[in-house]
This record gives sequence, structure tokens and C-alpha cells, in this order.
Amino acid sequence: MLTFKYTARDPATKKKIIAEVDADNEKSAAKIIRDQGLIPVSVTANKEGGLFSKFKNRISTKDKVLFSRQLSTLINAGLPLVQSLRNVSGQTQNKAFQAVIAKIITDIEAGSSFHEALAKHPKVFNDVFVNLVAAGEASGTLDKALARLADQQEKDAEIVRKIRGAMVYPVIVLVVMVAVVGFMILTVMPQVEKIYADLPGASLPLITRVLIAIANFTTKYWWIVLIALALTAFFTTRWARSLGGKEAIDKAKMRMPVFGPLFMKVYMARFTRTGATLVASGVPLIQMLEIVGRAINNIHLERSINKIIEKVKGGKALSESIKGDDNFLTLVPDMIRIGEQSGSLEDMLERTAEYYEKEVDQQIKTISTIIEPILMVLLGVVAFGIVAAVLLPVYGLVNQTNIV
Repeated sequence: MLTFKYTARDPATKKKIIAEVDADNEKSAAKIIRDQGLIPVSVTANKEGGLFSKFKNRISTKDKVLFSRQLSTLINAGLPLVQSLRNVSGQTQNKAFQAVIAKIITDIEAGSSFHEALAKHPKVFNDVFVNLVAAGEASGTLDKALARLADQQEKDAEIVRKIRGAMVYPVIVLVVMVAVVGFMILTVMPQVEKIYADLPGASLPLITRVLIAIANFTTKYWWIVLIALALTAFFTTRWARSLGGKEAIDKAKMRMPVFGPLFMKVYMARFTRTGATLVASGVPLIQMLEIVGRAINNIHLERSINKIIEKVKGGKALSESIKGDDNFLTLVPDMIRIGEQSGSLEDMLERTAEYYEKEVDQQIKTISTIIEPILMVLLGVVAFGIVAAVLLPVYGLVNQTNIV
């Protein structure tokens, strides 16, 4: 089956639609487009794009937030689902997302429910999205479910944005430091070696000899260095994707100094925020826990949630099932217990999520404050090492000259 890019016109709205469709040939693609109630203008086979094209057409969280928000508004205004989807597709700038929406429309017109059509695109719509839509369809509150989804995605994206923003400065400093050190080793140190090679009896300090050895090896065997770096990146990536690698990385995120408390608060915010959204949409407790377990993105927390599910199935309250689990911060079961006793579980989960989101914000500011002096000290040590490697031989030569 091939992918065809098409331009069509919607006879109802007179709008031009540009999207993609999968078909065996151009005739089949045109038939699918006509079956959607559109008039095909042009249909061309899609050529494989390069890396830049794939990056350009990546479906971002912002795209999905706008999709949810606009679709919620149109459905709330009384427009049929398929017509609402076509209107949203016409307002979407992302061509890849337009193609996904076109496929969803085709599936719905073929008899699938909205959540079933979404489930066919797991890379775009995760379990939380699909199940919230399913709950909204079942309860007749699809517009409200989509609005909650937009809020949920915005909150998640905000946390990720803050964490990435806090890491920009340290990463830039480290990249510049590595570049400067590399430049000094590969250009300055060979010159130092040439100067002292012609001086009889001149001895170089250990740090200078080490840096010169690194420079010589890198210059002569640069291809070995590149192969070693490529192999290291390849096997590290494979290890990180393996079960053992995920376990080690996820455990390190939760227990490492400074960053461990930050990640724990992020996980707690994600657990309670997603849980509150699902509970508000009428998703049953067990199903909510199963969805959150898959969405939380930590293998150890997922295992803890699976154990909690078994306890809840056995008749225990959710708060009692969570209490005592080392992978959960103590405030979570306490707040859930209050929600269970007062009959306001959704509200307590929402408040807990807000608390941890504020804590994450504060923790990021604290880490940023700590990292800056640490980086300054590190830069000073590296600069001192480079200067010492260059100047110590000079002082040694001056001393020898004075003695003579």
C-alpha cells in the first residue's frame, strides 16, 4: 500500500484540504477521498522524505492540544464529529497530522467509533487520550473529555518544558568547555611538544605529557576515536532500550542526588494529574490505574501500580494500597485517603497534582541555583589544568636557564 498526497475541496465549506491517504493506486486513493465527501483536485504518490522532512512533520504536543481544544469547541457547538474533524484538519498546518486526521475520518465513516479510530495511531494518541475519548463517547460528554485532555497535555508539556529549560544552560556550558579543551589539546599541545623536543634535557610535567599523548593519539588514530564513539553510542542506546537498561536508568532517576527528588515529584504530579483527569471522565478506578501505570514512564512505578491494582481488586482502599510503597511520596496516599473519605477523590488528586507541580517549579529553580556555581568551579579546574599543562614547562625552562 502506498501513501498519496492529495488536494481536495470540501463542497460544504468550500475549503481546500491538503492531506495524505493510504491506497493501492491513484484510482483507489481518489475513491477514498470521494467517499469522504470531498472533491479531489490532485492526487500524487508521496516520496520518502529525509531526516529534515520527518523532523518538520513531527506531531508535537502543541498540535495535539490545539486538536483537542478545537474539536471540543466544535462538538460543543453542535457540529457532527466528522464535520468537526474536517474543520480541524483544515486549520492544522502540520501535513503529517492532516494525514492522520484524514485516516481517522475514513475509519469513522467505515463504521469505527472515534476512540477505535484513534487507537490505530498509538504513536500519536496514547492510552490516556484513547480511553478518555472512549469514556466521553460512552457518557455523551465527548466535548468535556477533549477539553480535559487539552488541559492534561498542557500541564505535562509545561513540566517537560521547565525541566528542559533548566538544562539548557548547563549543556551549553559543558559543550563549550569540551570544545575549548579539544581545541587546546589538538592545536596548542602539539606546538608545546615541538618547542621542547629541540631542547636537550628539557623534561615535561606529567599533566603535559598526558595531554600531548592524547593529542598525538587523536591526531594519528582519529578514525579509531570516531569508531569508538559510534560504537559507544550504539551500544549505550541499545542498553538503554533493554529491560535491564530501563530498570537501571529509571532507578537512577528516582534515587540520584539532587535530581532524584525532582523526578519523584514529576512522577507524582503525572500520577495524580492523569488520575484526576481519568476519574473526572468517569473511567473506573482499576482501569484508571492501568492507564496511569502505562503513561507514567517509569518501569518501577509501573510495577508498583500493578501491585496496587491487585490490592484494590482484593478489596483494599486505594490509599491503603499505596501507603508504604517506597516508590510513592507519603503525601499521595494521605491526600487520596481524604478524597476517599469525603467522596471527592477527583478534587484531592487535582490538588495534589497542583502541589507537586509547584514543587517541581521550585525544585528546578533550586537546582539551577546549585548548578551554576558547580559549573563555575568545574570550568576553573579545567582552565587551571590546561594553563598548568602549558605554563609549567615554561617555568621549568626558565629555572634551568637561571641555573645555567
